[in-house]
Amino acid sequence: MASLMPRLLRRRTVQPAVALCSLRASSPCPDPLFERSRGAAGFARNARRWWIHPPVRYGSTAVTLTLNTDGGFARFLVGDPGTGQDGAQKQLLPEKKKKMSKKSKVNQLKWFRLKAKKKMKSANPEVRIRYKLDKAKRKEEWLIEKLRKYEMPRAPEPVHDPEILTEEEKFYLKRTGEKKKNYVPVGRRGVFGGVVLNMHLHWKKHETMQVVCKPCRPGQVYEYAEELARLSKGTVIDIKPNNTIIFYRGKNYVQPKVMSPPDTLSKQKALEKYRYEQSLEHTSKFIEQLEKELEDYQKHVALFKKHEGAISDEISNEHSTADDITTSSDAE
Repeated sequence: MASLMPRLLRRRTVQPAVALCSLRASSPCPDPLFERSRGAAGFARNARRWWIHPPVRYGSTAVTLTLNTDGGFARFLVGDPGTGQDGAQKQLLPEKKKKMSKKSKVNQLKWFRLKAKKKMKSANPEVRIRYKLDKAKRKEEWLIEKLRKYEMPRAPEPVHDPEILTEEEKFYLKRTGEKKKNYVPVGRRGVFGGVVLNMHLHWKKHETMQVVCKPCRPGQVYEYAEELARLSKGTVIDIKPNNTIIFYRGKNYVQPKVMSPPDTLSKQKALEKYRYEQSLEHTSKFIEQLEKELEDYQKHVALFKKHEGAISDEISNEHSTADDITTSSDAE
């Protein structure tokens, strides 16, 4: 008999136990652990409780099952209904964003383009000018945000004692710098780490060197001279009218271990910065031009309305005088 008991218990389903536990809506179903006892007598004693309470697997958490009959519907709840663990977990979960399909994205872009096309082909010139102005201002803000990424924070500079040169020494160094042909070009990228590196490489064999700035806006050569003197610790001897700077390395010059300063841009990033700066310059000019056009158009509309009002007043005055004349003639 003891050997047949495990087989009989395996065939029985656990559904009646769930039904009995669900009928107790007021109190949750207890969850005692199934204890295995040695011997046939202990196994038979525990088998009576198996029918009512299903066994709990090792390592599982204690779960209570209750029946909720609110609203005329029977619902089984897992967990303590007082604490509302299920509802709290659902609220804590973040809402997933619905992914747009490729077709919906294309339709959205088409709608925006159609809207812009209507504004561009509007019969009212003010609508066209304002659309261009808003677009240019958005581009200007975007370019300013992009340029902020290329601003390099200045490292704390060591104390540098500039050498005092006499007028004779300056004249001699200027003549030697003009005679020699060694130079470093500063192009559209401006001052970056590679320019300072080339200066130190030239100073390895020469006392003086030239820095040729092309292309260069008026007055920009002085900014380049100040920046290069700060980064290379050299001395500016002369700035020529053709945007050429003559630098002197110094009497006690020692070549640094890191010839390219860490607080400078790379060659690629310097080119990207130049492109953004050029685009920002053209955009700001375009915004000024559009603002002037809008102002001129508004002045023209005001003048036209004023002229139209004056003409309407003249016509009304003429009609009034004509009516007066007819009334006087009728009276006579």
